Amino acid sequence: MSKKEIVRCGWCGMDELYQSYHDKEWGKPVTDDKVLFEFLILESAQAGLSWITILRKREGYKKAFSNFDYKKIAKYTEKDVERLLQDPGIIRNRLKINSTINNANAFMEIQKQFGSFYNYLYSFLPENKPIINQLEDLKNAPAKTELSDMIAKDLKKRGIKFFGSTTCYAYMQAIGMVNDHLTTCSFR
Repeated sequence: MSKKEIVRCGWCGMDELYQSYHDKEWGKPVTDDKVLFEFLILESAQAGLSWITILRKREGYKKAFSNFDYKKIAKYTEKDVERLLQDPGIIRNRLKINSTINNANAFMEIQKQFGSFYNYLYSFLPENKPIINQLEDLKNAPAKTELSDMIAKDLKKRGIKFFGSTTCYAYMQAIGMVNDHLTTCSFR
């Protein structure tokens, strides 16, 4: 009996952490607001950096930012910012740290208005269902789309920072609003 060859999207390469993220999380729909907030924070921290850098610091972010509890983060003070600036487990950038606190507050405002952040995000999708693309090659994968432009613009209007259209599209892929696994990928 032959073992079926596992085929992955090429972007995750041979790194075990990247492969695990690809296989278990990327492109799978997330409905839990806490996880949606976690990815919002991680994706905004990634701006200007590689995703693998953020994946390697994910546990550091979890510890530093109260297990991604947005209600706690929203109450962080300047003392917390100073503590975070000393934490080697995260990206020590004052603007990104302050935006995380800001984004926790904006996130909760969106929840109040829409009942959940998930409801807000999926209100942008046709029939409130994920978009499943039919990509045959990584070079056909967009960095952003009209939809990510629209969501990023609306999030900015609602106070979310460090979250432009390209970051928004990566977020949409991460949380399964968009499935960009290649048609040949075993994890599609």
